[in-house]
Amino acid sequence: MSSADVLDVAMVVEQCWQPVPGGSATYVVELTRALDPRDDVRVTGVSASHRGLPAPDVTPAVRTRALPLPRVALYEAWQRTTLPRAEWAVPGAQVVHAPTWAVPGTARPLVVTVHDLAFLDDPTHFTPRGNAYFRRALTRTRDHAAAVVVPSRSSADALLAQGVGADRVHVIPHGVRVPDVAPAQVEQVRARLGLDRDYLLWAGTLEPRKNVRRLVAAWAGLAAPAPDLVLVGPAGWGDVTVPEGAAPDARVHLVGRVDAADLHALYAGATAFAFPSLREGFGMPVLEAMAHGCPVLTSAGTACAEVAGDAAVLVDPLDVDALRAGLQEVLAAGADLGARGGAHASGFSWAASADAHTSVYRDAAAAGPRRAAGPRARG
Repeated sequence: MSSADVLDVAMVVEQCWQPVPGGSATYVVELTRALDPRDDVRVTGVSASHRGLPAPDVTPAVRTRALPLPRVALYEAWQRTTLPRAEWAVPGAQVVHAPTWAVPGTARPLVVTVHDLAFLDDPTHFTPRGNAYFRRALTRTRDHAAAVVVPSRSSADALLAQGVGADRVHVIPHGVRVPDVAPAQVEQVRARLGLDRDYLLWAGTLEPRKNVRRLVAAWAGLAAPAPDLVLVGPAGWGDVTVPEGAAPDARVHLVGRVDAADLHALYAGATAFAFPSLREGFGMPVLEAMAHGCPVLTSAGTACAEVAGDAAVLVDPLDVDALRAGLQEVLAAGADLGARGGAHASGFSWAASADAHTSVYRDAAAAGPRRAAGPRARG
């Protein structure tokens, strides 16, 4: 392929430096990892000015160029003035991709990934500053994006309701990539974290929309002998309490953030995985747990259910009794459900996701920048 056929893309990778990078950083890292070896697209990351690199497990797989502002100033400048433009860091860029709500100013065709619109569903799950930021980014996306990528049909429907035309919305599921985990690795992590009994696993950022309080309440009501409950991930906001009626020997392990290797060992060693989130754009932990052959429970009527298909136990996440019954079901299902989940997860790949993203980039480049403003957002 000649150099003239290679499409140059500037991708905002600033999410990887966030204190809580979350699933959005996983998306950035895995997408860049899948795009980097290709000979038809060349991706260069765009970041704010930093003194160091992000953590190794959230470092983008492409070279990165920094704009001369720290993150807070850069985000504010992009929302208020649209400057500095992303292509100032990558002069040859033909397309600019914002894989999160950090939507840069640009005169190039703009592609934005919208993971979800949870801030419109329940603003109380986010700070006032966050809500205002997300709403301005949504307006910019609706008015100026040549194409919008979403990871699920659920997110696509929410976006259409906000006035983004169906011709610009592209559903591209995430892939999944999990390492092989040896039994010795599982035992090592369990010993280090003091997990000497069977355990039910949850992973994510502790915040209200993750619905951890109801999960804990449902788990606490399980009949003995129940597995321990292991909660993995950084503190966002909100707290987790164990109900007073919990069995005397019930044990909740709040282990905090762990690195990717330890997380995968915890998936591999879990009796089951429970993820009753109220709102997600995709639900990557569900797919990762399935890929490890771990039986999964998740929320009916959400993007997580869309991702899980018929290979998980689905429950009403607002009903503690239904959650408890679902936990009993997933624990009883065991290896059979885990095998179904593993087979289902094998259909998701980052290579396929990269193929679809590249097609969107090429179509956006051919269409050129979108300059006409759309209708005002509703909600």
